[in-house]
Amino acid sequence: MDKLWQGLREDGRSQLSQRDYTRLTLAQRLGTTGVEAGEIIAGRETLSDVWIPGVEVMARRIFPQRQRGIFGELGRRDEGVLAEIGMWPGQWAAARMFATTAKGFHVHPPFIPEDTTPEAWIQRLFVAEPKNYALRPYDNEQWDVMYFLSGVAEMLLVDERAGMPRRIMRFIIEGDNHRGVNNVAVIIPPGVAHAIRAEGSEDVIMVYGTSTKFNPDFEGRIAADIENAELPADWERYLKS
Repeated sequence: MDKLWQGLREDGRSQLSQRDYTRLTLAQRLGTTGVEAGEIIAGRETLSDVWIPGVEVMARRIFPQRQRGIFGELGRRDEGVLAEIGMWPGQWAAARMFATTAKGFHVHPPFIPEDTTPEAWIQRLFVAEPKNYALRPYDNEQWDVMYFLSGVAEMLLVDERAGMPRRIMRFIIEGDNHRGVNNVAVIIPPGVAHAIRAEGSEDVIMVYGTSTKFNPDFEGRIAADIENAELPADWERYLKS
């Protein structure tokens, strides 16, 4: 290797590094460099050891309407994953993210009954009885279900719940105007921190439902400084003068 780079000055060689092109598994990429949403759908059975319990990534079908546009369903109250887990949003909202912007990590507090500990309760919900959806206190905590109508977004999820291993999921979602395998909806439980950033030159338009109505007390922020658009220092000095 030293002979390969002998044409460089010594101080240059001392700072030299090379990218690792080793092919990581899907599970390894999900928590590090990230994957495309379509890969998650196709490889779901291989991801149980790295999946964040309670998170759902649901494939969507987008139908082209020639010379008119596109059509894509969001959800049906009595069918699909939302029906299976027994969660129908109490509030729907829309949001637009300008190109190249991001929403910093934020997290909603899990509801913990008074007669148990956070660790025991969360373990019961997502480890001991993960299919007992009737246990989930949707009316007392905010779950999110997100749909992406246009643009391309990168989503990052981090499990911060007591009693659960800290896992990371990072994947690319494409809006309805990019019809393909990366058209998905995502369900996010409380206690799972989430961040989104717009990829490329398009705005990202989302529709999302929450199990409860908006409550500012349910909005906890982690590493969210990216959302603060600071004015130039000389502007700040002028405004305060």
